[in-house]
Amino acid sequence: MHDPNSPLPHPHEATPHRHFGAGIRTWFLTGLVIAGPLAVTASIVWWFVTTVDNWIRPLIPQSLWPENFLPFHIPGLGVIIAFLGLTLLGFLAANLAGRTLIRLGERILDGMPVVRGIYKSVKQLFETVFSQTGTGFRKVGLVQFPGPGQWSLVFISTPPSGVVLEALPDSVEFISVFLPCTPNPTTGFYYYLPKSDVIEIGLSPEDAAKLIMSAGLIQPETQAKLGKLAIEGRAKKPAPISSNS
Repeated sequence: MHDPNSPLPHPHEATPHRHFGAGIRTWFLTGLVIAGPLAVTASIVWWFVTTVDNWIRPLIPQSLWPENFLPFHIPGLGVIIAFLGLTLLGFLAANLAGRTLIRLGERILDGMPVVRGIYKSVKQLFETVFSQTGTGFRKVGLVQFPGPGQWSLVFISTPPSGVVLEALPDSVEFISVFLPCTPNPTTGFYYYLPKSDVIEIGLSPEDAAKLIMSAGLIQPETQAKLGKLAIEGRAKKPAPISSNS
């Protein structure tokens, strides 16, 4: 029975059970934040290692499989063999004999109507992405999209060339950009627009990708500069990109 002389507990006063429940929730979320990224990273690495092993294993004679000499399976052997093989291929390609064989193989592929187009497109893509000196997608910029005063992040690609360059006006220097969508940056819009309409910012492509995929939840260290750069860019008044283009 409650003593009428004792003070009544405040209705919002935390009880020991409430403290304990809040502690359980905090500990669970902390463990999830720690274990979640590790589990996802381990799963991706394991998938990559297993996939490469499955590709390389059929190329090795069964009599040379490590399982024939050891009582356990060794994951990652295919990755090691693939790394050594690609490195050796690059070494041979750097020599005169290797370059001659590569040119001979490309001439053979060039004589195949369907294979020729696929090979050249894929080769150009690999050369662009893995080039040591190229600048494609290594710079990040801001453009006005989808309307004036609305700024979006873009990845700056290579300048136009060939028939595209010939079709564009000669009086303006153009550049190509890729505007990714959130949260899937593999889809988006590819534009040719005047170089003066793009504000290049000191943000790495990795930080820009995190910012786009997280819809702004993961803020890079240089995120504080974006607002200032956008304000400064307004003074330049670059022409906005029409969303109907």
